[in-house]
Amino acid sequence: MRAVTGATTSGELRLHNLLRLLRAAHDRGGEATRSELTRDLGLARGTAAVLVADLTDARLAQERPAPQRARGRPTAILGPHPDGPLALAVDLREDGWTIATAELGGALAVREERPHPVYPPEAVLGGLAAAIDRQLADLGPRVVGVGVAIPGPIRDGRVVDIPHLSWRDVPAADILRAGALPVLIGNDATLAGLAEARRGALHGTAIGLHLHVDFDLGGALLVDGDPLHGARGTAGEFGHMPLLGSGLRCDCGTTGCWALQVGATALLRATGARLEPGRGRADAARILTRAADGDPGAAAALDEVARAFGTGTAALVNALDPQRVTLSGLGTRLHAQAAETFADAYHDGLMAFRRDQPPPVLPTTLGTDAILIGASELAFDAFLTPEGLTAWTAGPT
Repeated sequence: MRAVTGATTSGELRLHNLLRLLRAAHDRGGEATRSELTRDLGLARGTAAVLVADLTDARLAQERPAPQRARGRPTAILGPHPDGPLALAVDLREDGWTIATAELGGALAVREERPHPVYPPEAVLGGLAAAIDRQLADLGPRVVGVGVAIPGPIRDGRVVDIPHLSWRDVPAADILRAGALPVLIGNDATLAGLAEARRGALHGTAIGLHLHVDFDLGGALLVDGDPLHGARGTAGEFGHMPLLGSGLRCDCGTTGCWALQVGATALLRATGARLEPGRGRADAARILTRAADGDPGAAAALDEVARAFGTGTAALVNALDPQRVTLSGLGTRLHAQAAETFADAYHDGLMAFRRDQPPPVLPTTLGTDAILIGASELAFDAFLTPEGLTAWTAGPT
């Protein structure tokens, strides 16, 4: 978990309280007032004032006036410092990447977005490594870590397998190494779920299920805000479960994977479009637009995919018993545009005792930023530690 404990000396206690305050300010989006943080953390006002001054002096955080909502003593919001720490967040997709910065509190600023060809993984990751190095050279020592989201299962910094791209056992963390900075790599769907639990529609939910749909789909089961990674770190490959009994053969080596029936690739397949690994995102979007305009072939494809999506979601709810389900990526559009089809399939797929109060299925509240937010949280989780804070206050060597 993210708590900082075990302080025994006065210096350790000071560092402990600085971290508690900084973590609380970050977790609340850099929008909590000093009085709210003081109350919730159980700090004395004098102690809080000293800690805020220390954070400001160290360029870790800074107060700004809070809007006055009523009479009383003016208060201030503890948020990011203009020269404070930044996380570099990367969303690597099959057909392109986005690089953004996140400041304390999670606010994102996109710095680069570009496509990449379907080359061997070493070439794609080498190009991304060069782009990360350019950003680090431009941003300087404010960057405290790099979080990278990759569309495949990750174990110990290696890409285990992206079947449709033929990426297997790729040492991604080694290729993307950024000097002394930590480069932390996670699965894109898992990181989207982490973001939803920290800052979105799963915030405060004890047991939540998140599903991210792109060319195919994956997700995460989140318990008290943290994703379950599994015994070997590769949980959440829901798309490679034979939930619907299909006879389609998957590149992963099994038959009937749910991902073959849900996502951009499934839309392309349902309309007879050409299938090319990691390509066709814009074509899939056009199918959805045509469906909305009344094109019967596109509408039939959407209906087929949405029905498979709803039925499979119900199967996961039956197995995992979440309080709510959230969707990101293409899943939000599938759900919204074929709401009745999805709802009927979801309802019919639930066990009878669940139908009176089914877990709600909700779109992300984070828009297209969910994966980048999750990637930035990886970097900030590594930074908001005694070691991370000590290195920042010591300054560049």
